[in-house]
Amino acid sequence: MTQTAFLNARLIDPEADRVVEGAAVLVADGVIREIFAEAAALERQLAAEGAGGPRAELIRVDCGGKCLAPGIVDIGVKVGEPGERHKESYGTAGAAAAAGGVTTIVTRPDTQPCIDTPESLDYIRRRAVDEAPVHVLPMAALTKGRDGREMTELGFLMDAGAVAFTDCDRVVRDTKVLSRALTYARSLGALVIGHPQEPGLSAGAAATSGKFASLRGLPAVSPMAERMGLDRDIALVEMTGVRYHADQITTVRALPALERAKANGFDVTAGTSMHHLTLNEMDLADYRTFFKVTPPLRSEDDRKAVVEALRTGLIDIVGSFHTPQDEESKRLPFEEAASGAVGLETMLPVLLRLYHADELSLPCLFRALALNPAKRLGLGAGRMAAGAPADLVLFDPDKPVVLDRFALRSKSRNTPFDNARLQGKVLGTWVSGTRVFEA
Repeated sequence: MTQTAFLNARLIDPEADRVVEGAAVLVADGVIREIFAEAAALERQLAAEGAGGPRAELIRVDCGGKCLAPGIVDIGVKVGEPGERHKESYGTAGAAAAAGGVTTIVTRPDTQPCIDTPESLDYIRRRAVDEAPVHVLPMAALTKGRDGREMTELGFLMDAGAVAFTDCDRVVRDTKVLSRALTYARSLGALVIGHPQEPGLSAGAAATSGKFASLRGLPAVSPMAERMGLDRDIALVEMTGVRYHADQITTVRALPALERAKANGFDVTAGTSMHHLTLNEMDLADYRTFFKVTPPLRSEDDRKAVVEALRTGLIDIVGSFHTPQDEESKRLPFEEAASGAVGLETMLPVLLRLYHADELSLPCLFRALALNPAKRLGLGAGRMAAGAPADLVLFDPDKPVVLDRFALRSKSRNTPFDNARLQGKVLGTWVSGTRVFEA
C-alpha cells in the first residue's frame, strides 16, 4: 500500500465553508484517510506508525502554502466520440480535464450518433476507461435521436451506467412526450437535465436581444425565452415529481421562477456556465465566433445577477460546458458559425477572476464546482473529509498566466480566452490518490 502525505496546504473545504492554512492530508487506498489542522500533527502520527514496525511506502507532497481542494466534477462535457473524434477524443478530453483540475467529467449524449441505446453507452464507457486518466460518467439521451418524439429505454440505460438523461440544447417541444418521459424517470429515481429555452423564440439566435444586438445586426432572442422554458419545465416537475436540474440559468428573468420552485420543495437544482459568469454580450463586438455559445452571452446586469445567485446558493452548480469545435466550424460568419467553446482546462483559472474580484470565496466556488455536482449525482466526491475519494487539485490562485490556446491539450482550441491575462494555475491533480497531472 502506498500513502501520500500532503503537507503545508491551504485547505479549501467547501462543505464546512472554510479555508485552513498550513493543513495536512493523508491519503491511502484511493481515499482521504485523515485531515490534520497542521503538518506537525501528521508528522507525529507518521513517526508513531513507523516506530511500530514496517509501514506503507510514503509519498510526500509539499504544497508550499498553495491551495488544495476537492477535484472538480464537471457536468455537461461534450466528447467527440463517436462520430467526431477529430474534434475531441476521450484521451485528449481526459488530459485537458486533468490539467484543469477536473477529476470527473459527466459527458453529454449529443454525439453523432447520439447516445440513446445501452450498446452505444457501453461503447463509450469502455473507451473512457481505456483512454481517460479521470473519472468519466456518461449521460444518455432522454428521447430517441434527441428528436423529442419517443422516450429512450431509460431503465436499460440506467443499468448500463447512465447517471442522468438529457436532450441537451434540443428542447423537447411535445409536452405530452416530455411529461411521459419525466413520469417514467420519476419511477426510476432518475435525474433529468433540461435546457430552459422556449425553442420557437430561441431558434436561430446568435445574441441576446437589445440595443447591442440591433447595432451589430445579429439575430437575437429575448431573455424571456429562458424564463418561459423554465416555467414550463417547473410545471412539469410539479406534475410528475421528477428529479430535475436546469443546465444553464443565465438571465435575471429566470431567477424568480427558480426561487419559487425551490421554496415549494420541488426536487430542482440549477447550473450555469463559466462563460456566462465571466463574459457578457459586449464581448461579441468584433464578431469573434469563439464567443458564440448557447445560450448567447447576456447583459452585464444578467451576469452580475447570476454571480449573486451562485453566491447565495440559488444556483447550485457551475460547469465548463466544454464543446469542442474545429476551425472549419468556427471560421465562418457569426450567424453561421457553430456554437460552443472548450473549457475543461481553462475553467478554474477563468473562474478565479470572481475570487480575485471579491465576488465569490474559494469555498463557495468549490461548492459549485465540486461538492454540489457530486451531491446531485449521488457521488462521494467533492468533499475534504476522511473517507471521501482522494480526487484532489493543487493550485496557485495568484499565479499570473497568459492563456495560449495552442498550448491547450484539447484537440479543438476554440476558447474565447485566447491571450487573456488570468491569475491562477493548476499545479497537480490526483484521481483516487494517483497523480494524473503535474505542472
